[in-house]
Amino acid sequence: MLPASQAYDFEYIRTRLADPSVLEHSVAIRVFRAPLLAIAVGGPRLGGYFLAAEPIIAMSVVNLLTGRYGFPNLRLSWSSSPHSGHAVEWGDTPPHRGDHVQYGRFYGYAEAAISAYSRPPQTRELMKP
Repeated sequence: MLPASQAYDFEYIRTRLADPSVLEHSVAIRVFRAPLLAIAVGGPRLGGYFLAAEPIIAMSVVNLLTGRYGFPNLRLSWSSSPHSGHAVEWGDTPPHRGDHVQYGRFYGYAEAAISAYSRPPQTRELMKP
């Protein structure tokens, strides 16, 4: 486990959050030498998740996050498909994935980021920090 600022996706996520102060309690988790963000709940962010390809990695992430501020109600969501990862989730239960706006708000993303993501891929513009 590393400081959040050392995660490969830190800047990408920071520019898209409605309240980047949640990153103060977030951490980077190194999987196969790649540190990736585990974003704490707080402010408008009601829940979070970290995807893991292997069950042993998912269980290790739970062990790392247990007892840490910003990671309440840790749970595992096992994938039944060999083509998708297992999810370590925390916080409230997320809404249905079909509604991008509701889903984005649940995870604390800024309205501009949600709007950009909701457009068809071929019409999306790059967000500027």
